[in-house]
Amino acid sequence: MPRPPDPNRICGPAPVRALFLRRPQQVLRLFYTEEWRRLAGPLCKHLARTRRPYREVPPEELARIAGTQHHGGICAVAVARFAEPLPGHALPPGLPQAAFLPVLDGIGNPHNLGAIARSAAFFGARALLLSGDPRQADLSDAAFRTAEGGLEHLEVLRARDLANLLRGMRGRFLTVAAVAAGGARPEAIPRDRPIALVLGNEEEGLSPPVLEACEARITLPGSGLVESLNVAQAAAVLFHALGAAAPASAAPAAA
Repeated sequence: MPRPPDPNRICGPAPVRALFLRRPQQVLRLFYTEEWRRLAGPLCKHLARTRRPYREVPPEELARIAGTQHHGGICAVAVARFAEPLPGHALPPGLPQAAFLPVLDGIGNPHNLGAIARSAAFFGARALLLSGDPRQADLSDAAFRTAEGGLEHLEVLRARDLANLLRGMRGRFLTVAAVAAGGARPEAIPRDRPIALVLGNEEEGLSPPVLEACEARITLPGSGLVESLNVAQAAAVLFHALGAAAPASAAPAAA
């Protein structure tokens, strides 16, 4: 019988608050330092009602529990969460609608995944789509910590064949590949339907099949002194440029 996955350790005040807001039934335990006693109070009351343990601990013990010194003074242990694999080659009919859908292809750094999720939630995305590329990071303790609660507000899906899925999304989404050079400026991208913005691995960019499956390409204009931004930084700029003006209800969010 396969061993069940280790639970997530959700660290930091904002991620823990979002966890209790969005999926309190999946919280298994809570640990916090004295300075966060006031924040932890209502959370402990919920855990007491559901007969789940909680405890105030010194910072050095919390670091051992959290597995990191960057625990922010509070850590919730929760049922492991991963991206939901798509069973076929279409998005689910009930996918929440928004002006844009971030799509990650081969981004293996969990801190970049978390930072992108944080920006995506900030600018109003409701879902995040990951490719089936084996390099692509999934949800993890580091991603939750970096996302500052953003991942709790996103439906996270994983595509088995991203190129095929993107082709099927045409007409309902405008599929746009983010490239370091040679793409249109953000203001030239049409806003007549939701945008699926595809972001690739920093070292190699998008795979040829995924790039060919996109209808348009977009490039951030810069000074030319450096070639490009970190993918998470570029994502935040593009989310603002594309999401602030794009209509959320121009088309249904199913493919």
